[in-house]
Amino acid sequence: MAETRAGFVALIGEPNAGKSTLLNRMVGAKVSIVTHKVQTTRARIRGVAIEGDTQIVFVDTPGLFRPRRRLDRAMVAAAWGGAADADLVVLMIEAHRGMTEGVEKIIETLSERTGKQPIALAINKIDRVEAKVLLALTEKLNAAFPFEHTFMISAEKGYGVDDLKGWLAERLPKGPWLYPEDQIADLPMRMIAAEITREKLTLRLHQEIPYQLTVETENWEERPDGSARIDQVIYVARDGHKGIILGKKGETIKAVSQAARTDLEEFLGRRVHLFTQVKVRRGWLDEAERYSEMGLDFSDGK
Repeated sequence: MAETRAGFVALIGEPNAGKSTLLNRMVGAKVSIVTHKVQTTRARIRGVAIEGDTQIVFVDTPGLFRPRRRLDRAMVAAAWGGAADADLVVLMIEAHRGMTEGVEKIIETLSERTGKQPIALAINKIDRVEAKVLLALTEKLNAAFPFEHTFMISAEKGYGVDDLKGWLAERLPKGPWLYPEDQIADLPMRMIAAEITREKLTLRLHQEIPYQLTVETENWEERPDGSARIDQVIYVARDGHKGIILGKKGETIKAVSQAARTDLEEFLGRRVHLFTQVKVRRGWLDEAERYSEMGLDFSDGK
């Protein structure tokens, strides 16, 4: 019988570096929300991937950035906490953005914020730059930090992803698998459903509103015909935001709900009846309960 391996891999980097896209590709299903907006991943979402006899549990951390609000601070604390607890760490950076000030800050604190675990570098979106630029960037980054290995990848197109996955699988500790074979994420389905709806809202809305809202699954009812009824509440911080989310004659919320329902049906492999309502909750950004719903520690935001 083959020897099994299992362990945790933390994906860290600046917002929008492609961590969620990489996680979803490694796992082979959509477990983390992917949008063109920064700071969309809030909770440490774990996706579970299998590579041969190894089970890789990915911790997709919030992007590391300079925090301004309580929610920001809790997200950054969650990101570094995920990296410190993992067996392996992968720092993702965008090839076309190169060595930004944010990347420099992350590299400066890598040693003190993580343990003795190996740290690999994944340069993402390599199709956007020329080979000589890529080579110079690789040399610069490896001069700044002793990475165990550097991978050139495109998370979106899949280039280099199998090499990275294989490397991670070989380096995780020997031991029994941590999750059942058919489980792809350790988030409760209620939270995944809320994240899917939040993704659709983030894609549809503009500027600050996506960061001023949260989605919670209030009720989940299994129906006799095999379908599921899901009731969700979208909490917003201001009255004006409610009108924007509802849209003219309810068009925006209808389009968001429809897109979320389609994704949920694909994810669950069955029919879904999704009901959403919008509520104004002025102080939700300062409520401990909202943070625990997102898998964040309220006290980390102080």
